[in-house]
Amino acid sequence: MRNAAAILILVLSVTMLNCKQETKVQQALPIEKPSMVQELTSPALPSSSLPHLVSNKGVTLLSWVETEGDSMATLKYAELKDDKWQESVTITKGDDWFLNWADYPMIAENKGDLWSHILKKSTSGTYSYDVKMNSRPKGAAEWATNIALHTDGTPTEHGFVSVLPYRDSFFVNWLDGRNTLENEAGERGAMTLRAGIVSASGVLTDESQLDARTCDCCQTTSAMTNNGPVVLYRDRTADEIRDISIVRQVEGKWSNPKVIHDDNWKINGCPVNGPKVAAMGNNLVVAWFTAAQQNPRVQLVFSQDGGENFQEPIVIADEDVMGRVDVLWINEETAAVSWMESTIDKRATFNVVKATLNGEVSKKQVITEMDGSRKSGFPQMEIDGKTLYFAWTDYSASKPRVKTAMMSLENL
Repeated sequence: MRNAAAILILVLSVTMLNCKQETKVQQALPIEKPSMVQELTSPALPSSSLPHLVSNKGVTLLSWVETEGDSMATLKYAELKDDKWQESVTITKGDDWFLNWADYPMIAENKGDLWSHILKKSTSGTYSYDVKMNSRPKGAAEWATNIALHTDGTPTEHGFVSVLPYRDSFFVNWLDGRNTLENEAGERGAMTLRAGIVSASGVLTDESQLDARTCDCCQTTSAMTNNGPVVLYRDRTADEIRDISIVRQVEGKWSNPKVIHDDNWKINGCPVNGPKVAAMGNNLVVAWFTAAQQNPRVQLVFSQDGGENFQEPIVIADEDVMGRVDVLWINEETAAVSWMESTIDKRATFNVVKATLNGEVSKKQVITEMDGSRKSGFPQMEIDGKTLYFAWTDYSASKPRVKTAMMSLENL
């Protein structure tokens, strides 16, 4: 009996010990936290790419390109209402467009008027294309398409547009290669930066050359300050220094180009990685990528006088950064900054942080993992109210597709 009792006690002890160990293991399992990023049902079909996201006074729009076969392309857009994308609308289509991973079509809205653009080949040459505008004034049933932005008629590169609502029209700037056409002596001029005002019906006025020599294929960016529009872009010196410059319109006149910070990035080819700017009154915030001194990094800088002067830059991220930045104001002292960062196996992450005037930078939030090659293009970020919205091209399936997501500012 004693032996039987001893065996029973031993069995019970082992059983209780195993239960405790099992319970302990179960408690140690990681608890999955709900994602801060909520994916939205995309209005774009498969074989879509080149998203552009924009918000103006409560109107948030997404444009993108869908391709069919080897050459047919369609520019579409959709409006966001109550955090749901409405049915997509076709703007225009063609089989003679110049489609480029870095130079994407854009859409803009101003008081109900809509504007968009595509790049159309002007000759059979690879880098011979024009900016063609599309307009739909408020109340119009159809888009007017294939409207020439520039009229120089040269078979050269035109693109890297940025656009803003401006009074009852649109402020548009672009890189213009009219001076790069080879002359009789075999000489070529430089890429230029130009800008003008475009009416709701697509008529260009007040055209100006803002810079006579710029980097050839980095995105431009613009913002509206209390003084007037400002344009930022990657400049180019005779010594191949390619840093970020600004031109400002003050009292109706354009300033001379001015470098916002001397990175002294000397590079003999275009890095295809332009800046982004946002304005709130006369407060500016600029994000950009540089690899000066063999140190790739994303930098952020603030101005409180409309871009006449800038503070010292803040390093947002370095080492594995790829650039492809975006920036937005959250409030008068805080900005949201996004960028891409390379990971293993030719992958990348699309990231966002918030940064303040005094240099504080929040913990990095990863929006999504994505393809790290050029074909993934430039992810987009926009703000409406208390929500951040994102768009990017996903290549995880057999065909690329534009995807979108949202995140509350409280979670940033």
